[in-house]
Amino acid sequence: MDFVKYLIPAVITALVAYLLGSVSFSIIFTKHFANIDVRDVGSGSAGATNVNRAAGFKASFLTFVCDLLKCIVAILLGRLIFTLFMGVFEYLDTVTILRFYGSYIAGFFCMIGHIYPVFFGFRGGKGVTTYAAVILMVDWRICLVEVVIFLVLFLTSKMVSLGSVTALALHPIITFIFTYLIDYRTQTSIWGEVRIYYVITSCAFALAFAAVIVWKHRSNIKRILNGTESKYHMVRK
Repeated sequence: MDFVKYLIPAVITALVAYLLGSVSFSIIFTKHFANIDVRDVGSGSAGATNVNRAAGFKASFLTFVCDLLKCIVAILLGRLIFTLFMGVFEYLDTVTILRFYGSYIAGFFCMIGHIYPVFFGFRGGKGVTTYAAVILMVDWRICLVEVVIFLVLFLTSKMVSLGSVTALALHPIITFIFTYLIDYRTQTSIWGEVRIYYVITSCAFALAFAAVIVWKHRSNIKRILNGTESKYHMVRK
């Protein structure tokens, strides 16, 4: 296949997704509801958990929903961009290309925009919600497993960071299990025929996502290991 046919839609998708990701709803809603910058309080992170500390549950819930939706929109646009440039019926494996290339590129750069938003001085959140949106859009089975892991750890520890970091750090392993051991080896995927590049692409992006998440949560990981990580307490405002 012509490399340019991948490069052009990939660059456009990355740019559009990054700009969408740069719309920091945590900063917007905290400013609206509490007239403060969420990055100046609590953990200093522009994420839904810190919004709860700064402006209460309503602002936190709206932040979570909007961060999830912006990544979903970015992924849908990524698929559309690949469709327009490559042609829906041009290749037999176009569905796979749209599902994984467009989705992963859009999701990854939306997450980067969320973490380093160009509209807010490149100081944003830690990318958990946008990452979760990518997993949901790409493979609901993997999403379901990781949601269960998150809930078990969160409900037993009351630490959002422990649940989210553990679930997302395990994403490459869970992705390999589903894409290679289940989909590729058995060829029983609901997506149809599974090719090896689907496995390689999925696992490579999973590693990239997980690496960013672990890096952005390194301070949380240190506090978890030291037993000083703060626990979640809902603030009703």
